[in-house]
Amino acid sequence: MQTWFISAFLLVFVAGWLLPEPRGIPAQGADENSWNPETFWYEPWGTSVTHKGIDIFASEGTLVVAATHGLVLFVGELGKGGKVVVTLGPKWRLHYYAHLQLQTARLLTMIQAGQSLGTVGTTGNAAGKPAHLHYGLLSLLPLPWCKTNQTQGWLRMFYLDPGAYIFNRETWHGFNC
Repeated sequence: MQTWFISAFLLVFVAGWLLPEPRGIPAQGADENSWNPETFWYEPWGTSVTHKGIDIFASEGTLVVAATHGLVLFVGELGKGGKVVVTLGPKWRLHYYAHLQLQTARLLTMIQAGQSLGTVGTTGNAAGKPAHLHYGLLSLLPLPWCKTNQTQGWLRMFYLDPGAYIFNRETWHGFNC
């Protein structure tokens, strides 16, 4: 029984790692000039200390789409993020879409890259600021080689640079540290 469980776990783990991973910008019509690449891990960033994602600026109501395939794990509200959608994608990565005006994703459904998740808004701590999508990318598996000496640098083992991810600008053996 124990051998079967370990084999099944390893099979699921490897399958999750090997799934194809198409990548795209998660705000319709956005391009590389729609965000400042220097804001990933920028500090100081309010009570978050460092900015653990990128803010993709777009008009309120702009369609937010999945950056890659995945499973919708959360649709709801989270303090600073306001209206949020979280998906689990290939390579055991969580994709965090925040400040949404409207959420169209449904919990525990499979989504394809480019599929609608909601619309750009100003919810959470984006209230009163220009409309934007906060896009964050977290690895469920620690990547110790991504750790830095920056403020909260140990968290870099989990947070990947979404801008580098979108454009396949891998910085360390296929990882977007």
